Amino acid sequence: MLEFDGLHKSFGHHRVLDGVGFTVAPGTMFGFCGSNGAGKTTTMRIAMGLARPDAGEVRWRGRPLDQALRRRIGYMPEERGLYPKMKVGEQVAYFARLHGLDAGAAARATGEWVERLGLGARRTDPVEKLSLGNQQRVQLAAALVSRPEVLILDEPFSGLDPVGVDSLADALLSQVRGGVPVVFSSHQLDLVERLCDSVGILAGGRMVATGTVDELRRREAGRLLRVVVPDAPPHWAADVPGVRVVSEQGGDTLLELKAETDDQTVLAAALATGRVTHFAWQQPSLVELFREAVAAPSATDVAA
Repeated sequence: MLEFDGLHKSFGHHRVLDGVGFTVAPGTMFGFCGSNGAGKTTTMRIAMGLARPDAGEVRWRGRPLDQALRRRIGYMPEERGLYPKMKVGEQVAYFARLHGLDAGAAARATGEWVERLGLGARRTDPVEKLSLGNQQRVQLAAALVSRPEVLILDEPFSGLDPVGVDSLADALLSQVRGGVPVVFSSHQLDLVERLCDSVGILAGGRMVATGTVDELRRREAGRLLRVVVPDAPPHWAADVPGVRVVSEQGGDTLLELKAETDDQTVLAAALATGRVTHFAWQQPSLVELFREAVAAPSATDVAA
């Protein structure tokens, strides 16, 4: 288990992290979400020993991370840390050697990841000659080449075209299938929702929501009900007690119910107007869950 336990960090009078904690099981992917300045990068830098927490620690398999354990982690910082004059293949092999692979193993792993991430034709090109998206792929290859036990990636999908996104997603999913815990931060919440087993939302230095997307949705369950009654007259739901009409288009109506309102009362009112073809709680997207959580940072966390 990869554990981030009670991390606190301040820079001067500015508190960046306030008790941040979450866990990532082997063979799962955790999406770390938050607005700019929320503390995601600081959390990852603490894990890699690039910043020191005021309190708390990060553990892997029950042991606090030290330099030896960090050599087993594939890390990708948000800012690029590549040598611009070095050729792509040499660059990736160099990072493999830094993580302890011998020359032969480094060469084999470099060949594998350069090809898998679509860089085979650019292997002998200097990094500075590559587009920003391809430089991102090189940095990803550098994080993956050492066959890490853990992956910590800060905005790995930034700057990638759709083909690059798919290539990286496949690479990360293959790591998960091999039992590697993966943590990545991203503002692309559709990708987080599609790829991750669980997510954490950070706001103001605090974890305001953690859990699977379904768990976060259940926290919001009961807010919005979508009812489709093709033959209903306009404003049919306006007089139903405990209901507010959010939107109405033709026979498709979105309703907000008060906590005490019985959805069966709404169903009966809908059936009284004609044939009901759809009646279900609206499932909020991760984008909507994120907005809700960030707007109310005192919300109770959902246990992962």
